[in-house]
Parts: sequence; C-alpha cells; structure tokens
Amino acid sequence: MADMGITFLINGLLRGVSHEQPLDLAILREYGISPAMAGHYARTGWLVRMGKGVYCVAGARLDRDQSLVFLQGRIEGLHVGGRTALAWQGVRRYLEAQERLTMWAPVRGDLPEWFTERFPGSLTSLSLFDDATKEAGIVTPPAVTDGVRVSSRERALLELLREVRTALQLQEARELLFATLGLRPAVLGELLTGCTSVKTVRLFLMWATQAGNVDVDALRDRYALPTGSASRWIGTLADGTKLVLPA
Repeated sequence: MADMGITFLINGLLRGVSHEQPLDLAILREYGISPAMAGHYARTGWLVRMGKGVYCVAGARLDRDQSLVFLQGRIEGLHVGGRTALAWQGVRRYLEAQERLTMWAPVRGDLPEWFTERFPGSLTSLSLFDDATKEAGIVTPPAVTDGVRVSSRERALLELLREVRTALQLQEARELLFATLGLRPAVLGELLTGCTSVKTVRLFLMWATQAGNVDVDALRDRYALPTGSASRWIGTLADGTKLVLPA
C-alpha cells in the first residue's frame, strides 16, 4: 500500500507539471511530496536533483524561458538585459553559435550551476536606476514566454553602455545603438532621468546625437537628465582606453 501511495504521488506530479520546468520544494509540496520523498524519487530515478532543493523530471530537457521564470522568483529584479535583450528584439551584430545570456538584477545574486550548465550566461548585479525607475522598461517581447522579464530596447541599450569596459565593447555598443531604430522618447526620458550612471547617460546622448535615431535636443529640453557637471567627462576603461564625453 505504501508503494502504491508513493507511485500515486509521483504520477500526479508527472501529470500536473511541465516536464521542462525546474521544480522546487514548494512545487513538490503542492503534490504532497515532502523533501524526504523528493530525495527518494531522485534515488529511484523519477526525479533528478539539480541543486539544493531543486529538481527536474528525469529525462527532461529544461526549457530556457521556464527556467528564467523560476529564477525570477529567487533573485529579486532578475531580467534578461543588455546584448541579449536587444538580440531577442531583432538588434544584433551577428548570430552566436551558442547563445550566452546577459542578465541583470539590482541586488547581488548568483546563477546556479544547473542553470549555467544548460544556458551559459552571466549576471550583472548592479542598480543602474533609482528606486522610482528600477522597474521601468521591463517587458515581455513577442515570441518570448509570458512572464519572462526582458529589458526594452531603450533600457537594454543603457545596460549595454554601462557594461562597456574595453575598446572592443565600446565599438560593439556603438554599432548596436546605431542599428536600433524606433526608440521611444517617453521611455528614454524616464530611464535616462532615473539612471545613476553619468557616463552611461552622456555616452548615450553623444551617440544618439550622431546616429539621429532620437531627438536628443527634445530629450534635454523636456527632462532633467543627470549629466553631471558642465565640464567634459574623462575616464579610462579597463583596457586603458581613454573615454572623453561632452556635457
């Protein structure tokens, strides 16, 4: 009878959940499966233990988007950003042989090994926007699973500029900004106003002026943009490249 009960519970789980999603103890508990029982199912080949308190159905191929939604519940503010967010919305320099996800979160966090083994990528733990703006420009683009948080093109560009550390990255960011059309002034105005990086704001304004894909003069007139002092911004990137930005 005990074996029948155990089989009944695992069958209920297999019928009730997507086989492509990660399963934590809270999900398992909804199907009457305790932590001890989850360990038993892992030992007997029904489940695979991927990490502490995280399982998947044995033989399953995890889905990228379902895995992202799962992680969003564990890392505050997690979203796909920067280069990946732009690529998902049709702005890219080239097709990658294997996608490397660029993710952002305003708090410190780590991507679990079970995730990065299947979906290579990196997490930037940095607050680029003030509290009033930290959720601005987060969307779910078409063709992406509902619930997956992705930076809009406007936000993704600012994240990309903030991450620039070498001359090569600088060139790539410039090319992507020039290739991004249809930028929305209202969205940009809100994001730029709440941006906490003077370098990012100035770099965007300089290149957007050159690219002509948004009316920078109108943005300056309408919004109090945080460009810092009236003098030039001079900095050095990680590879020694000098960066000079006008006010």
